[in-house]
Amino acid sequence: MRRYYFISDELDDLSLIERELEDHGMTRPQIHVLSLDDDGLAHHHLNDVAPLFRKDVIRATAVAGVFGFLSAVLVMSFAVFSGATASIGWIPFVMLAFVVMGLITWEGGMWGIQQPNSRFKRFQKALAAGKHILYVDVTSGQRSILMGVIERHPGLENAGSEDSSNGLLISAENGVQRFAKWAP
Repeated sequence: MRRYYFISDELDDLSLIERELEDHGMTRPQIHVLSLDDDGLAHHHLNDVAPLFRKDVIRATAVAGVFGFLSAVLVMSFAVFSGATASIGWIPFVMLAFVVMGLITWEGGMWGIQQPNSRFKRFQKALAAGKHILYVDVTSGQRSILMGVIERHPGLENAGSEDSSNGLLISAENGVQRFAKWAP
């Protein structure tokens, strides 16, 4: 999948674009609007970015988890090579390794929750100026549909594209939505 970003001043236009994309077969989980105007997003019924994904908590936690794991390996390596396990046993070192790994991972998450999502940092000035960011995840077969809809809206500013690994997440969200419609 590929993610395309666009900048707009108008939530009305973005609402129309979202409906047009859905009419052409794209699903709601593929289309998101990032804005500081949460009330406006709710009023226009736009698919906003979840608060968890506005922050860098997931990436920071994952990176810190790797460092936490490496630190736990260092604790266990010290236990093995120092010979301390012969006198005090393995349990204190195993517990210390888990505590060190957990604390480092947790601290990374706490740091990440204070940072904007690294994918959205480049849009901070536009957001602060009251603009809105539309991003759409599309397959290669849907690219022409997206470009056709976008061409009919000259108020959008192309803000680039990047690879997206959200295909599995989008499929899961679509499945949940189909199940929710089916279930009584």
